[in-house]
Amino acid sequence: MQKSNVPNPAKAEQSYPRFSLSSLGFGAAAPSKDPLPPPPPAVEVLPCEEESSEPKSKVEPIVIDEGLTLLKGRVSTFDVFGVANSDLVPGKYEGGLKLWEGSLDLVKKLHSEIEEGVLMLRGKRVLELGCGHGLPGIFAGLKGAAVIHFQDFNAEVLRSLTIPNVTVNLKKELNQQQPLLTSKTSTSITADVRFFAGDWNEIHQLLPYVCSADQRKATNGGLEEKSCDGYDVILMAETVYALSSLHCLYELIKRCMHRPSGVVYMAGKKHYFGVGGGTRQFVNLVEEDGILTTCLLAEVADGSSNVREVWKFMFK
Repeated sequence: MQKSNVPNPAKAEQSYPRFSLSSLGFGAAAPSKDPLPPPPPAVEVLPCEEESSEPKSKVEPIVIDEGLTLLKGRVSTFDVFGVANSDLVPGKYEGGLKLWEGSLDLVKKLHSEIEEGVLMLRGKRVLELGCGHGLPGIFAGLKGAAVIHFQDFNAEVLRSLTIPNVTVNLKKELNQQQPLLTSKTSTSITADVRFFAGDWNEIHQLLPYVCSADQRKATNGGLEEKSCDGYDVILMAETVYALSSLHCLYELIKRCMHRPSGVVYMAGKKHYFGVGGGTRQFVNLVEEDGILTTCLLAEVADGSSNVREVWKFMFK
């Protein structure tokens, strides 16, 4: 996907309904009556020399915990999408340029799970859904994951932010002396790092580790257990904000989880007022389906947002 010319911000505001923090858990938001544009086509985004260089904007350190600091760039929504002062434009931009609190909550919990001997990422296949900055996936790379695949709704987010963030954080670990290249174009990388853009209804057609329909049916129907060579660990932060998207997100997870030992880590707000979603709504969906166990790992009430949670899901 190629970037379009930057539109006039006034025209952009007229063409697309804008959401602010109020729509993602900080107050009430008026529902939009405008029809959503069709989602962009699912594509694999291959880093090029310019895009995989270090972020063009100032690199900012993010202190996760004692002894753990990650780096991130900062990109404005107007520079990339021609939309000013917006966290979300449904159907056009899904908030990937903003660093959401849940992303940091997830990295902190992954770090503690490793420190406590509960989780091991070395040699694992990891998929981060709705990655944005990609910090949880980057952390997995720092901990030795063999496969790190990043997915976001917007190819522009991957090009302008995720790929540069991955490069600046993983350059030493990937033994890189030149800009980051995927395993498709270079054999010098020790980990398989790839980037996929598209809607959750379609992205499974591109992801390389997906369970077949027969394998999913065997598990769902309680028949003889079949293994599925999917992703060992699926990570997602702040992906459950819209009630309308929870079902397709859950179906994607079931397509991609390694059977029988795959695990999902989810971080997000307990409720997102104005758009109907939240961690509890997603957990209810999972529990009603009856295939996965649910475990609340952390609750965060630090005053910076609504109450946030970190959950873990595994096959029963």
